[in-house]
Amino acid sequence: MENRRFEDRKEPEIVYSKSVKAGKRIYYLDVKKARNEDLYLCITESKRKQQGEDIAPQFEKHKLFLYKEDFARFTEGLREVIGYIEEQLGEFDTREVIEQNREAQRAEEEAKADAPQAAAEESETEEKKKGLFNLFK
Repeated sequence: MENRRFEDRKEPEIVYSKSVKAGKRIYYLDVKKARNEDLYLCITESKRKQQGEDIAPQFEKHKLFLYKEDFARFTEGLREVIGYIEEQLGEFDTREVIEQNREAQRAEEEAKADAPQAAAEESETEEKKKGLFNLFK
């Protein structure tokens, strides 16, 4: 006889979800409702496994369950650890700031590439102006 005890169990309801893309990883922050109506946090790290080109991608997942009675201590510990890292490394850029810097650098490079053409057009305009002034002399 099969053990149906686990088959009849329903997956806890997700009442709120947020995904955070971070390089090769995606973090899913899911607020779930337990059978007793309590809410808890399920953090899932999903990381793509390196596979060959012919094989369908596979993902490695790790889950962490955080219950409301642990929220205060967990966030306190997380802030402390992040503070330590900031002390050791100094202020560090977030991914958004890094991406903004890359976009600004690309725009600057494009402007430099377009500069010779703009200078030639400006020179041509100046020559036309000189030609007009020569008519009035």
